[in-house]
Amino acid sequence: MAFYRKLNRDSSARKALFRSIVTSLFKYERIETTETKAKEISGIAEKMITLAKRGDLHARRQVLSFLVDEEVTTKLFDTIAPKYADRQGGYTRILKLGPRKGDAAPMSILELV
Repeated sequence: MAFYRKLNRDSSARKALFRSIVTSLFKYERIETTETKAKEISGIAEKMITLAKRGDLHARRQVLSFLVDEEVTTKLFDTIAPKYADRQGGYTRILKLGPRKGDAAPMSILELV
């Protein structure tokens, strides 16, 4: 029994989707996506920030193995993680927008707090 959202994709496509969306979130610090994707991505992003707060080499390599872009990893470790040094979680915020025009999918904005 799966306790996660499958998003009508096989596991490799889902992992690739999550990697690219999380990379975009850290690159732009705010993205617009569907609600279900935003809910899945927020947990992954929180784990990446927690790893970046640790700041050691092993954490950097773990983050690099997930994120697509090396510059984004540098940004995560050098600018994003220090902002949350005194915060114990809750690094992302989901703002609901309303239905998408084409297929009426519920849209939301996922941003770093």
